[in-house]
Parts: sequence; C-alpha cells; structure tokens
Amino acid sequence: MKSAEEIMNMLEAFDLTGSLRDAGELAGVSHHTVARYVAARDAGGLSDRYAPRPQLIDGHLAKVEEWVERSKGKVRADVAHDKLVALGFTGSERTTRRAVAVVKASYRVGRVRVHRPWVTEPGMWIQYDFGDGPMIDGVKTTLFVAWLAWSRFRVVLAIRDKTSPSVMAALDVTMRRIGGAPTYVLTDNEKTVTVEHVAGMAVRNPAMVAFARHYGLTIYTCQPVDPASKGGSESSVKVAKADLVPKDTNLLEAYASFADLEDACVAFCAMVNAREHRVTRRVPDVMLAEERVRLHPIPADPHTVAFGVTRTVPAKMPMVTFDSGQYSVPHLLLGETVWVRVHGRGADEQVVIVHVGPTGPLEVARHDRATPGSPQITDAHFPPPPAGALGRVPLARNVAEAAFLSLGDGARAWLAEAAAAGTTKMRMKMAQAVELAKLFPRTEVDWALGHAAVHARFAEADLSSILDHHHAITAAGPANQASEDRSLTQGTGGWAALGSSAFGPFTEPDLFEAAP
Repeated sequence: MKSAEEIMNMLEAFDLTGSLRDAGELAGVSHHTVARYVAARDAGGLSDRYAPRPQLIDGHLAKVEEWVERSKGKVRADVAHDKLVALGFTGSERTTRRAVAVVKASYRVGRVRVHRPWVTEPGMWIQYDFGDGPMIDGVKTTLFVAWLAWSRFRVVLAIRDKTSPSVMAALDVTMRRIGGAPTYVLTDNEKTVTVEHVAGMAVRNPAMVAFARHYGLTIYTCQPVDPASKGGSESSVKVAKADLVPKDTNLLEAYASFADLEDACVAFCAMVNAREHRVTRRVPDVMLAEERVRLHPIPADPHTVAFGVTRTVPAKMPMVTFDSGQYSVPHLLLGETVWVRVHGRGADEQVVIVHVGPTGPLEVARHDRATPGSPQITDAHFPPPPAGALGRVPLARNVAEAAFLSLGDGARAWLAEAAAAGTTKMRMKMAQAVELAKLFPRTEVDWALGHAAVHARFAEADLSSILDHHHAITAAGPANQASEDRSLTQGTGGWAALGSSAFGPFTEPDLFEAAP
C-alpha cells in the first residue's frame, strides 16, 4: 500500500496531465496503480487503511466472541489460544492475542461505565473510608479518611482498628471538627455498618442505627465491590497514604509512637485543607466556613453505647477495675468517667479504655488481659514517683547543712554512708569539714570526704588524717609503684660480680689462727 504522500502525488499528477501514463511517469509508478487510485477517489472509497485479508482465525472468531462474552471481557489470550489449539487451530499465539484484543475492544463498546460529575448541595453528604496505616512497634494501624462532598474538606484520623467503637469515635471527632452533622453518610459495607444482604438490600447494624439516630444522620452504603460510587473518599485515601505511610517514594522515617502518627495526620489535614482544590479552584477551609451554616448541630454528649461499660477513675489512683482485673489510665483522668470494653479473642484479647472529652471520644489506654492480683500498668500513666525509702537524698534544712553539702558529691556520699553506719557527733564532724575547707582546697576536702565514705572511716580524726596523707603524697611527687612492666622485688644483678678479679682471690679465713 502506498503512503498518503505518494497517493497525493499520483492524484496531483493525473489532475495536471489528464493521462494515466503521464501521471505514472511523473509519480514513478505504474499507470495501473494510478488508475486504481483514481477509480477509488471517484468512487469515494479512498482510504489509508489496509484492505482486509483472510486469516486463519476467521473460522474461530465466533468461539472467541463466546468466551469473551462468557467471561465478561476478562478471559486471557493465552487461555483462549490453548482452547483454540484443542479445537484444531494452527495459527500462532500472536494471531490469537490480536484477535482477542479486537473482540474485547468490541465487547467494551457500550459496556463502559460512564461517570457523571457529582454536584451536591452544601451540608448534604459526607463519605468515609479506611486505608492501611503504618506499622508502629510491630502493630498495624488504620487511617480513617472522611471527605465532605461540597467543600472537599478532608479529615484524616489514626485509629488502632476498625471495630464499631473506634469507627464511631472517629465519626464523632470528624463531625466536631467540621462543626456539625450532614444529612447523609456514605460508606462501604463494613460489618460495623451492614450485617448482611437480603435480596440485595443491606441490613444495617443495630449499633450503627442507634449511633446515626443520636446524631440525626442517614447511613447509606454503596454497592458491594463498587468503589467508584464513592470516589471522593477513595481518592482521599490514596493521597493520605501517599503522604502519611512511610515508603520509598516519600522518604518518611518510621513513626516512633502512635502519638507521632496522630500529629502527622493533623499536619496533613491542615496542609490539604488550606490549599486550592483542583476541581473547585477554592480553598476547602474557606468553603467549609460557608457549608458549616448548612450542617445540623450535634449533641453535646457523644454516643457512648458502643464504648463499653462505664468506670469512674478513683481520686488518688489512676486504676480502673474490669472483670476482676485492674488497668491503668493516665493520671490526668483522676475522678473522670471512662468506658471499658474488650477487643479481640483468645491470645489477642485486649481491654480498651475510652474517655469522652470536649473534643469527643479518645482511646486513652489499651492493655492485655489482667489477672486478679496482677494489674496491667503502663509507667507513662503515672507522674514521677516520690523518693521513698530507697531514693532518699541529702537535703539541707539549715545553714550549717547547706554549707556542708555545698562541698560537693563527696560530702553527700559521706553524709549518706555515715548516717547509715550510725556515726555519732555527725554535726560536729560536718562543721570540722567546713572549717578544713577554709585551710585546704574545697575539691581536696570533698575528695577526702568521698574517700572516707568509701572506706567507712567516720572517726573524729579520720578526715584530717586523710587530708594530711594526701597532701604529703602530692608534695613528694609520684610514689614508686609497681606496674605491669615494673616490679619492686630486689633483683640478682648485684651477685653477678661475685668471684671476679674486682674482688681478688677468695680465701677462706683460718678459724684456728692463734691469737697474738
């Protein structure tokens, strides 16, 4: 087949000369070729497509169409090729792939889902969905993502699970953050919302029905396996996961604690709600201020039926009792009411404690099951403890004690050890140490006190003795001491010259020589 440029040159030469042979000579082709394209132009059939040719698969196209129809356009080309070979097809797999692609394209015509822009009224709809959050201390977390349809305002919260209390608490926090409740809520068919389907109709969870009635909401769920029906929250989940979950693409470090993830969610919401949205070309924060007047007021007290049973934290001990076990809560909740429930089963069973504050319900503690006599305690729930019997430290109560303790750590160690040893006349000895600090450097006196404390020397003259000895050694210079490469034992070098000429011949004295 000739190119479009060659065809135009042939037709132009024919229009110029009016002769097929002359046009063929000018275009460099046969006059029969010129005649064919001129006839095609006159018949209105001039096309740049190849003329269809018979193929080996033509006799099997009906079967391929049947398989594509039966699989709703999902059958794989390699599977279709194996079936065709079993039916006697002798063509290549490449031919089958091309034929299956053409049949699938024809099948999709008229079956593609066409999306229409969703134009909603202010204060009418909110959608929420979930996304997998990051791992923190080896435990999975979940991102709760809510999307207010008209203003495109987003709320992202970190929750520990997708149980009813956690979801209801997140919805309560969301509505308090946006400043009201919309008319409709759209979400998936989670067990927290839909118990089952009967004749295609979703049967609502009674706990969620009670929750929706408390806030004046109407709960709707999308069709099963149809995420496109709530595309706003689906897209918001993707954006939230891309910015909050540590990945190679965002170079985020792992979160040290759950509180760090909560802070990151707050910062993310502040960022996305303060920038211009690509569809509305307006800032969601500004649009929310307009939409808030169309939202319904929310009750002052959150819905707490699904949070568990109530317990009052004692006034002086941040511990609550549940099923014969004791569990700690933050000490700032002394005297407050909390809700306690059980989550999980078997080895994974946990006790979850929730507190409802001015901003809504908040999970304040999560413990493993406790047994009677063995409470579950988190150290962070308690303030720093007092010193007690094992942590007593010297504290000056008068001027004399302050003057002694100001000498340094050695003085504190001496006071503690001397008191434990039952030393007598301690105040007098402390006063003597202060007087010695006027004659000797304070650092030396402090060192001597520490030395006395280590060696339990608490007698009256021990401190001055230690100071005198230390001062004498310091004035005489370094002492002759043994080390790894030097010994203080007397050597035998002095005996090496014994019997040599330096001492003369050795003669034994005459013990029996007569006296003069």
